[in-house]
Amino acid sequence: MTTEIKNENTERVYPPILNLLPIRDVVVFPGMIIPLAIGREKSVKAVEDTMTGNKLVFLVTQKQPQLDDPGQDGLHKIGIVAEVLQLLKISDGTLKVIVEGAQRARWSDFTANEKGFITVGVEILKSPPVEHTLEMEALSRRAVAAFEDYARLSQKVPIDAIGSMNSITDPGKLADAIVSHLSVKVSEKQQILEALSSPERLGKTIQLLNNEIEILNIEKKIQNRVRNQIEKSQKEYYLTEQMKAIQKELRQKDDFAKELDEIRQKIKQLNMPKDPREAAEKEIQRLEKMMPFSPEATVSRTYLDWMTNLPWSTFTPDNLDIRRAEKILNEDHYGLEKPKERVLEYLAVLKLVKKIKGPILCFVGPPGVGKTSIAHSIARSLGRNFVRISLGGIRDEAEIRGHRRTYIGSLPGRIIQSVRKSKSRNPVFILDEIDKLGNDWRGDPAAALLEVLDPEQNHSFTDHYLDVEFDLSDVMFVTTANTLYSIPPALQDRLEIIRFPGYTIEEKIKIARNFLIPKQLKEHGIKLEQLIFKESALENIIRLYTREAGVRNLEREIANASRKFAKVLATTPNGKSQSTVVELDEKNLKDYLGIPKYFREKVSPNGVGVSTGLAWTEVGGETLTIEAAMMKGSGKLLLTGKLGEVMKESAQASLSFIKSEADRYGIPTEVFKNYDVHVHIPEGAIPKDGPSAGAAITTAIASLLTKRPVMKNLAMTGEITLRGRVLPIGGLKEKLIAAYRDGVMTVIYPEGNVKDLDEIPPLVLKKIKLIPVKNLSEVLGMAFEPSARRLLPRLSPRRKSEKKKRFRRYVGANKRGSKR
Repeated sequence: MTTEIKNENTERVYPPILNLLPIRDVVVFPGMIIPLAIGREKSVKAVEDTMTGNKLVFLVTQKQPQLDDPGQDGLHKIGIVAEVLQLLKISDGTLKVIVEGAQRARWSDFTANEKGFITVGVEILKSPPVEHTLEMEALSRRAVAAFEDYARLSQKVPIDAIGSMNSITDPGKLADAIVSHLSVKVSEKQQILEALSSPERLGKTIQLLNNEIEILNIEKKIQNRVRNQIEKSQKEYYLTEQMKAIQKELRQKDDFAKELDEIRQKIKQLNMPKDPREAAEKEIQRLEKMMPFSPEATVSRTYLDWMTNLPWSTFTPDNLDIRRAEKILNEDHYGLEKPKERVLEYLAVLKLVKKIKGPILCFVGPPGVGKTSIAHSIARSLGRNFVRISLGGIRDEAEIRGHRRTYIGSLPGRIIQSVRKSKSRNPVFILDEIDKLGNDWRGDPAAALLEVLDPEQNHSFTDHYLDVEFDLSDVMFVTTANTLYSIPPALQDRLEIIRFPGYTIEEKIKIARNFLIPKQLKEHGIKLEQLIFKESALENIIRLYTREAGVRNLEREIANASRKFAKVLATTPNGKSQSTVVELDEKNLKDYLGIPKYFREKVSPNGVGVSTGLAWTEVGGETLTIEAAMMKGSGKLLLTGKLGEVMKESAQASLSFIKSEADRYGIPTEVFKNYDVHVHIPEGAIPKDGPSAGAAITTAIASLLTKRPVMKNLAMTGEITLRGRVLPIGGLKEKLIAAYRDGVMTVIYPEGNVKDLDEIPPLVLKKIKLIPVKNLSEVLGMAFEPSARRLLPRLSPRRKSEKKKRFRRYVGANKRGSKR
């Protein structure tokens, strides 16, 4: 049997179990009438069930409004018993209801109904009786006054609500009525709802009102400040226009007008071409119509500043004394005959015809060989200004062509920026690291450089920021790169390639004597006669402390030794430091530079199954030791040493060639079925690739299978085919310099590279015996030690039993060789 709970404040009786209706972002108070939109299925069913009975529901606010199906922990414990006054069904299945809050209550017994909604047990919460004292009267009046101030500031409270507050005598009901009209957080309203004591509730309400009034006053101050600022700007504009009118009548000019006149005067003095001059004058006309300190005026000023500071007609006169230029180039750099010769040719032609299209030189070579520094010497010999930009890592096309002026903070590209910095229209312009350009979704900088570096197009180069043509045809462009393979073919076509080879040991010693040592000793405050580098010391520094084609690390090691000696001088008593002299040789070098960084084998590693190849890298040539080993298996070819795909294919081609020529070299065919061949190239952490190691790999495998040792101090290079032809390779100059550096006495190379011998340094040609070959038969005929060079005649077909005997003899020889 259902029991009823009677409320003491009213005669109304409330059932102990009511349908639960969770609500979001709103708190309902007693006596408050509010419309609600009901969309959740459980809530719709709860309201529909209520309308068939007593029309009472229990409203409780969710803790997290984003939850669609809150559980017990997601609801506040205190809510409101409310009556549904009106219900309207919408076509999409939702409901709109108007409810009136009746009594505070605490819920319990959260139960899921079989009808699809939630019911809870409710406990009506009573407010303790309040005595109408003077203190309560004062609190009530203060609350009403604060509410009137809040309504005046917010202007969101209905006028009739303000008047109705004076007629409420109960402090608790007054607090509920006031809070229901406040635009405050749901959590703050929930605190008022949960306060059962009327004085406590009214006190919290007054505190909440005071906070809101303070916030509204601050908002009003901010609003007044913004309005005053707008009025001030309008006033300044009005006064400025009046000032202009007065100055026009008095024929006076303000600072802004003077600035515009100065810009016009600059344009006249610059002797700008027609199109840029018209663009600048048009921009001045636009600037005249703008407010002087508006953002648009700043953009126009910046544009005009760039236009008037570019060297439209400024040239530096060329010094065409060819002998002087040759002297300067030789003073600054040792060797590099080809680049020097090209610069002198350019000067000679310029002297004859007075004007030629600027050449686009591309210096290609390993780091530290003087590519960038020789460009400085070219500028000095010509008497031109010098400017340099590094292209390494640039991915945005706008870095070359500039940004359009529609973007905030836009600027011209680095080409125009550098020309402005050079202050002349014919500088020597070096583009460093052109092989390290990148590209992404922002464009391809290499494609943008096509217009810059094409002599047929760069006379009308258009930067996106300037949006007018600028003539770059008088600029002498010099680009540098470590390698060509990463430069797009279309860009390579615009460049005149000049290769910078690595230096030989003798050349490095001369460079150190003539350039590096004097420079470093001067920088460290040491006299030439105090620290003496003997030739043996320099040779050991080059061989044991550096591994490079250039001289950058050599200079670094000389600087290290100079610092050590500078410390010795600094710690020497006064008067004796000037007489301190040190001679560096191979004995005391370790005291200044520490233990050697690199190990150079004095004895050639060549032997049975070991050959030496030659490789080209971005930092110069290198020698490669190629080792081959054989073990029982199933005829597999194992490749290690971090080899690339091309080198792996070369190794496979080498083994296939040897298999096809097995009879000729006395190798039983059963070996290829019962043994695995393992080819390894040491320094396995370094990636290696390229076809030119084919000849060396073939020699190593052939030496292993025939047990014939490869000649000492022999290296080879050449790409091979399955038919045994040896094809030409690239980088012969760098490879031969590397072979000479590592003490190789004989080099086998493709006959197709005989044409490249003109570029080889004479000293290398004198010290190394060069043997050109056409095919692998010639390679194998010369690669083995003289005692093992005799090739077996081509074998005729034998019977099966004879083949087995021969195979057993071969295996027995291998076992004896391994024991030895």
